[in-house]
Amino acid sequence: MTNKSHTIASLLKEARTILKHKSDSPRLDAEILLGHCIGKNRTYLFTWPEEAVDHDTTSQFYELLEQRQSEVPLAYLTGSKEFWSMDFTVTTDTLIPRPDTELLVQLAVESLNDTPGPVLDLGTGSGVIAICIAHEHPEIRVDAVDSSEAALVIARQNSTKHNACVNFLQSDWYSNVERKDYQLIVSNPPYIDKQDDHLHRGGLQFEPDSALSAAENGLAAIKHIVTHASEHCRTGGWVMIEHGFEQGLAARQLMQDNGLHHVRTEQDIENRDRVTLGQIDERQIGESQIGE
Repeated sequence: MTNKSHTIASLLKEARTILKHKSDSPRLDAEILLGHCIGKNRTYLFTWPEEAVDHDTTSQFYELLEQRQSEVPLAYLTGSKEFWSMDFTVTTDTLIPRPDTELLVQLAVESLNDTPGPVLDLGTGSGVIAICIAHEHPEIRVDAVDSSEAALVIARQNSTKHNACVNFLQSDWYSNVERKDYQLIVSNPPYIDKQDDHLHRGGLQFEPDSALSAAENGLAAIKHIVTHASEHCRTGGWVMIEHGFEQGLAARQLMQDNGLHHVRTEQDIENRDRVTLGQIDERQIGESQIGE
């Protein structure tokens, strides 16, 4: 790096060249990173292209570009990610929210429109699912658990940021969950096969493996959630789980094998299997739970 003066326009041009073969969206990446460094939005960059950028900011920008060249996800470099039209804090302790997960939130919100009741979000990570549900249904109790205390710190920060009333609890899935009358159990669990080579490239190598991969061809967590759902869900309640686009059939079979009814799989915006849901039947609820 030289000591010459840089402008917004010159830095963006240089960054696009640097990222050309390292990113699917080099222009957008450059704009987001520079905007992050100077504390301005992208509109500001377009409005004031000839504004000079000071040495320290330029150095910070180059450092982020270098990390982006190494496939570090953009969200980890800026510390934030938009989801459900809200901005969420993310760190390497949490999974980066994907647009596909908005389908799970949409289905959850619509279900609660028809039949309100307490919600349990399993493996909440940065808290986006629970917070979005609480934002749309502030009258409903939302509980969210994660085994990682580091992730829960971020989830609580996000909850405070968005003034969402969510009860967070450290728990390995259901292990510390006492409530047995949830109307809805939702989860975006780890579902990538532990042997999948994709875990080691494309930025996934920087995300927490515990939030990405699972045993049994990626189905272990889904199986556990479905198997024990009836112990914590009321009669007529719903279980909704996000999964890989090739796991729809397996997810439906797991729900049917565990006695769930009205099982179906919904597809994402690219017409791929993404969320499978099923309803708890009265015959699944033990006599000791009926009426609780």
